[in-house]
Amino acid sequence: MTVSDFRPFLIRALTVARTEIAALTALFVAAIGVMTFVEIADDMTEADGQAFDHQVLALLRPYADDPGRPWGPWWLKEAAADITSLGGISVLGLFALIVIVFLLSQRKWLSSVLLALSLIGAVTLSEGLKAVFERERPPQALQAVETINASFPSGHALLATVFYLSVAVMLTRAFPRQRFKIFVLGVGILMALLVGLTRIYLGAHWATDVFAGWAVGSAWAMVLWLVAYGIARWQKRHQAPLQDEPSPMEPETGDDPTKV
Repeated sequence: MTVSDFRPFLIRALTVARTEIAALTALFVAAIGVMTFVEIADDMTEADGQAFDHQVLALLRPYADDPGRPWGPWWLKEAAADITSLGGISVLGLFALIVIVFLLSQRKWLSSVLLALSLIGAVTLSEGLKAVFERERPPQALQAVETINASFPSGHALLATVFYLSVAVMLTRAFPRQRFKIFVLGVGILMALLVGLTRIYLGAHWATDVFAGWAVGSAWAMVLWLVAYGIARWQKRHQAPLQDEPSPMEPETGDDPTKV
């Protein structure tokens, strides 16, 4: 084998290795997310877990004359209320509709279907788990926003994690440079973190509710990525109709349409 013959082989081998590492990483994150959720669900019923939640809530409610007022200046509460709405089903539903219409206009058939399924699955997970655990929310007098249904896990944290991570992974394909990919993923993670933290700050959830929401949301997002990875590879081999057409900025690898 000459040097000119070996170079394409080496590039192909490195591409496959990177793809498989990404798949293994996604599987690892999903497994960690599931195990973390199980551990949190077990701890929240025990004295230690409940004590932790009450300590966090007490730290954020230092004003004895106004128990519903969170720590910090008045504008921090208003900012938190604005940010927390970014994890609400109405806002995420609107964002999802905009993104799906855009994906369809770009002939990203697979991505649009999977994004819709990811949110439907996330809502089902959230409501199903709430119905199973039926945990009471923090005392209403300590809540700075109105809440409905059960507390565990946090639906805002779960849905925000699924949506913003999924969209971030899709956007990474539009950027050929690694630092841009890292930036986009970082923004997606930051959005999910901010939504969850504001739920704790506003007294809408116990801290462990939010941790559980992040864990389940991360696991579900990674499961969807693995499904997309498997479907995309199968479709490429069989020339199936439900494929994403490559974007002008997107390198044509012919191997893994889901790669980051």
